[in-house]
Order: sequence, then C-alpha cells, then structure tokens
Amino acid sequence: MSEQTPDEAAVDLAHQLFDWAREGQTDRVAAYVDAGAPADLADPAGNTLLMLAAYHGHAGLVGELVRRGADVNRPNDRGQTPLAGAIFKAEPDVVAVLLDHGADPDAGTPTARATAEMFGQAALLEERTS
Repeated sequence: MSEQTPDEAAVDLAHQLFDWAREGQTDRVAAYVDAGAPADLADPAGNTLLMLAAYHGHAGLVGELVRRGADVNRPNDRGQTPLAGAIFKAEPDVVAVLLDHGADPDAGTPTARATAEMFGQAALLEERTS
C-alpha cells in the first residue's frame, strides 16, 4: 500500500483558508466551505478554521462557520477548545457566539471555565452561563 501525497494545490488552498480564518475573511472562508471545503478543516496542530477565527477575535466568521457545521467543542491537539481560546484572548463577542451555539465551558484541557479563572476572565462566562 502506498501513502498518498496530498495535492499541492489543495495544500496551498488549505494554508490560504487558515490565513483567511486568522484574518477574519468571512466571505472568502464561507464561500469555500459552501463550495465543499470542510467546516472543521484542521491544520497539523489540530486547530480548526473555527479555532483560528475564535482565537483572533472574528465573531462574524465564528458564527458563519458554526452555521455551516463547524464543531464548537472540537479541541486542538493540545486539548484547547475555541471557547477557551476566545476567553484567553478576552474576546467577549466570540465567547457570546460560541455559547449561543452550544459551546461547553467544561470541555477541553484546560476547560474554558478554568481558563477564565486563570486569566481573570470569569466575567466572560458568568454573564452568559449563570
């Protein structure tokens, strides 16, 4: 059995999608997901498009990815969830979108709840989960 080598154009497109997710290029990322790119496309470290958008504070893109099926609780390879990343970066709009779409504050390692406590961001969760 031979190992398949990924198509170079597909790899380049994936890298571009990850960059656009970091930049908050909502229309571009959404168009590619609508055309068939996986909503949960992940980089080699397990960071999905949603994780990258959440971490970089792009609430609009987070919402569009979730509406297209992205998993709000999918951790990266280090066990971190998009919600924990948004809390770490103190992104209240992203936190709100994720919680509104069912993100679990007790998922991941460390959990979003523990992350909020560690970084003095408990108010981001308290307002939404109490």
